[in-house]
Amino acid sequence: MAKGDERIVLGSGKVYMAEFTGTIPADATIETETNRFGKITGGATLEYKSTYVEVKDDLNTVSKVVVTDEEVLFKTGQLMVNGETFKKITATARVTEAAGVRTVKIGGLANQDGKKYVIRFVHESETEGDIRVTIVGQNQSGFTLSFKKDANEPLNLEFKALPNDTEGTLVILTEEIPVV
Repeated sequence: MAKGDERIVLGSGKVYMAEFTGTIPADATIETETNRFGKITGGATLEYKSTYVEVKDDLNTVSKVVVTDEEVLFKTGQLMVNGETFKKITATARVTEAAGVRTVKIGGLANQDGKKYVIRFVHESETEGDIRVTIVGQNQSGFTLSFKKDANEPLNLEFKALPNDTEGTLVILTEEIPVV
């Protein structure tokens, strides 16, 4: 693919999560089975929204437009869950294991862990190169856990991006560009 070529993105990918310790880990460090965030269903979406303010004079002869706010959301459906999943998506979750039983307690504002996570989505393509979407954030949308006799409902999660460096970066998007 030559510089400037566009690609048609088809297919889903893999989500990896690790606690954010101040720097984004190298690809080989975060993209491991240990950091794999289960199996996703319904793909993933990245949303960027900005808010603009326009200031102009009464005669409409001069104006200035500036961005005053930005928001990045990464959404995905989690097909498979366990207690450790809730620990990563709920700031007040506590998980204990004893005698073959895992117990998850959720709630209590005093139990907030304050953790941020590196969330990495990888869309793999052998022909066009991989695309990586990386944010530092938290699931701030809560979750709904459904039990139905005839359907599997995923945990639909929405991770809100937080600044991950001193420049205020909210999302890092990288794409491999095959060398011709």
